[in-house]
Amino acid sequence: MKRTVFVVPERLERWLTGFGERHGAVTYDVTPQSVTVTAEDGSSAVVTVPFEPLAVLSREGLVAHVLTERRIGVLLVRRGGYGVGVFAGGTLLDSKVGSRHVQGTTKAGGWSQQRYARRRDNQAREAFAAATEVAVRILAPARLDVLVCGGDRRAVDTVLQDPRLKELVALVRPPFLGVPDPKQKVLEQAGADARAIRIDVDQESAVP
Repeated sequence: MKRTVFVVPERLERWLTGFGERHGAVTYDVTPQSVTVTAEDGSSAVVTVPFEPLAVLSREGLVAHVLTERRIGVLLVRRGGYGVGVFAGGTLLDSKVGSRHVQGTTKAGGWSQQRYARRRDNQAREAFAAATEVAVRILAPARLDVLVCGGDRRAVDTVLQDPRLKELVALVRPPFLGVPDPKQKVLEQAGADARAIRIDVDQESAVP
C-alpha cells in the first residue's frame, strides 16, 4: 500500500523510530535530496529533504537538518488577493493579507468583451502591484533563510520580477503551495505546510 504522509519536524525522529518498530530492522540510503528507509519486511519510506541539500548524510544529520530553526518567508499570490508572512519555526512573526476585486470571465462578445478583458487585466495588475508592495515591506528586510511561494505561479512570478525583491528569488524552495484566495488562516496553514516533511510510504506489512 502506497501513501504519502506529512510530518512536522518535531515528530520526524519519533516517526522514523516507529517505522522501524512496525516493520523491523531498517537501513538508510541518504542523499542530499532524499532519505530512503528500507525495512526488513520490504516496506520503505522516502523522506524528501526539506530546504535541500542535506549536508550531513545520515539519519542524525536529517533530524538535525529539519530541526534547524529557519526564518521562512511565505508569499501567496492569486488574482483575488495575497498573503505575505515571516515565520520562525512555527511562529508567525509578521504578516499581511489583502484582497482585490478582479472580475471573472464573461460570455459577451465584440467590443464589450474587449473592454471587459482590459478592465480585468487592469484589476489584476493592481492586485499584483499591491502584493508586490507588501512583499517589499515585509519580506525584503526580513533576513530570510528560505522563501516558499504559492497560489498562482504567473502571479508569483510577476511579483518576484520587481527589482526590489531580486535577492529573494535565490531563496525560493519547494513546495509550491496550492491555496485558495489567501486569508489569514490560509496564510497560517501555508506556514505550517512549508515546514512539513513529505514522506512517501510503500508499506508491505498489514500493520497500520
